[in-house]
This record gives sequence, C-alpha cells and structure tokens, in this order.
Amino acid sequence: MTTTVQTSLELAPVERPPTGLAADIRAARIVCHRELLRWLKDRRRLAAGLVQPLLWLFVLGTGLSRVVSVGSENVSFRTFLFPGVLATSVMFTAVFSGVSVVWDREFGFLREMLVAPIRRTSIMAGKCVGGAIVATAQAVIILALAGLADVPYSPVLMIELLAVLFLASLSITAFGLLLGARVANIQSVMPVIQTVITPMMFLSGALYPTSGLPVWLAFATKINPVTYAVNPMRHVVFSHLDLTPAAARVLDPGLTWNGWPVPFALQLVILAGLGLLVFAIAVKRFSKTD
Repeated sequence: MTTTVQTSLELAPVERPPTGLAADIRAARIVCHRELLRWLKDRRRLAAGLVQPLLWLFVLGTGLSRVVSVGSENVSFRTFLFPGVLATSVMFTAVFSGVSVVWDREFGFLREMLVAPIRRTSIMAGKCVGGAIVATAQAVIILALAGLADVPYSPVLMIELLAVLFLASLSITAFGLLLGARVANIQSVMPVIQTVITPMMFLSGALYPTSGLPVWLAFATKINPVTYAVNPMRHVVFSHLDLTPAAARVLDPGLTWNGWPVPFALQLVILAGLGLLVFAIAVKRFSKTD
C-alpha cells in the first residue's frame, strides 16, 4: 500500500524594487555619499590636491611678481593668479573624480552598479554631484587663503565664487566621466589627462592676462570650455577690488566674440550647457557598457 504525502510549500512573495524619481534620487544620493566617503578617507589625495595650487599661487606668483606686470602697481601677480588657481584646482580635482570611474570598472564595482535595477543616469548623476562637492570642498581650502593673495574676505565675493566653483565643478566632473568612459584601463588615465587637461588649463587664460593676445591664441581661449569657468571667477574677484579703469581693462578684459562682450550670465549659461551636453554623452556611452 502506497501513501502519498502532499506537502504545501509557501513561497515568499517577491517584492519588486521601487522605481521612479524617488528611487533614482536615492540611488544618486548613495553613489554621491560613496564618493564623499572615499575622498574623506584618502588623506593623501586631499594633500596632493592642495600641493599644486599652493605652488602656483605662492611660489610661481611670488617668483614672477617682480618680473611680470599685470597692469597696476596696486595689484600683485598673486592677486591676479588667485581666480585662475581656484579654477585649475577645481579642474584637476573634478576631472580625477570623474575619471575614477576607470578604477570602479577595473575592480568590478562599476559592473555591480550597472546591473542594479536603477537608471544609469542616476548612477552618473551621483558620481557627478559627488565629484563636484569634493572639488568645491577642496577649493574652499584655497579660498580660505584669499587674504594672503590680497583678495578681500567679502561675504558676497565668497558666496559668488562658491556658486561659480560648484557650477564649474559639475561641468568638469561630467567631462571627467566622459574621459573615463573612453579610457580602457588604469595605465592610460594619466597620459590622457595630461594630453587633454593640461592644454585646456594653459589655453584658458588662468595664468596670464588675455588682453592683447595674438589672434590665434585669443581664438584658442575663446573656444576653450575652461575659459568659461576661469573668466567668471576672475570677473567676480576683480569686481570687488578698487581698480582704475585702465587696470581693469588689462586685468579683467572680459570675453568678446568678434568685438561683442559676452555677458557674465551668458558665460555661466554656456558653462552649464556644456556640462549638460557632456553629461548626456557620457551617460549614452555608459549605456553601451556591457
């Protein structure tokens, strides 16, 4: 005689992961938080990011102040360099934050994020915002030394500089993400950064006045995206200094297109627009990642 025993198994309900805007924001916040934790725990990265701006500002600025004329005896070369040093500090830190996606890919963390049931746009947005916060926070240390460069500690000036710094950080981090999407391995990171970023720094007018430049060099500065980060910062700084009209024309000549002066607000719009465009291209590139 055969006895049949029937056993009923209860299946645990499978919950579908939440989707929508709230889930995307949560995913971006988690990725951003990871970027901040990684930066805070890496003290060598923090120290290394400060060495170059300090060398530019106090070693180069002091050394060249005796031989370089910047158009006014009341303005030192360090003062002129200060906004450019802020911009370059943000540029290098933001690019490295974006390119860090290469390390994530190399060690497998990027694949884990990409297979998660979240949009890749939210992952890239989290890395972009995290990198921008890191770059801005590191630039704040340089900003705290403004008095040593004869830049006044005006609250309005500091707030305006922080706003421009954060906008520039967002756009440049997005550019770093695009570079990270194109770089195949860790060994190629530094050569790519040196080849792309260094010319952009020198062609932005961060280290020299842009008035009276040769035609070819003036054209190169106008088509350089970093110029639209450096020039607004310089305008913000020198608008709070007591300068003669002649000195202002030399130190802060502004940006012109075929003789037409580009408004300050339009320069910021261009910077933001370039950042959005590069971010969209980076997201599309990562969407094709296996």
